[in-house]
Amino acid sequence: MLGKLKAFEIDEVIKHQVIGRIGCHADDITYVVPISYAYEDGYIYSHTFEGMKINMMRKNPKVCFQVDTMVNMANWQSVIAWGEFEELHETEMRNQALQKLVNRTLPVISSETTHLSPQWPFPSQDITGIKGIVFRIRLKVKTGRFENNRVTSSFYAS
Repeated sequence: MLGKLKAFEIDEVIKHQVIGRIGCHADDITYVVPISYAYEDGYIYSHTFEGMKINMMRKNPKVCFQVDTMVNMANWQSVIAWGEFEELHETEMRNQALQKLVNRTLPVISSETTHLSPQWPFPSQDITGIKGIVFRIRLKVKTGRFENNRVTSSFYAS
């Protein structure tokens, strides 16, 4: 069965993942790139370093965000959202965003890009020492789809 996700289901998909993709567009170039993130109160929070995505989002803060869960090719949920990039320079806002990232639950085996300090998996005692750029994306419009194709066990019995 194919269908549309309800608003609360969309938020659940976003909350329970740590890797999503952002699409940004500037200077006639569209760029889609994975990011690690935390989600709270309608905002995607992320940490990165200088590079193409930051340069593009500074030029054009309107972005697209995509995330999904996938059990298999017949059982999945996918969310697409549109929002606006905001770089967090002010110390208190930056630290609050970093704390959200530190507090998220990560898989034991995870990408180095999700680790905010060399002490990972132990949280840094001083988040003010975490280098890099902290930003958030205020999600304005969200949509989601799913496929749910339950296969009965009798299908495999022979």
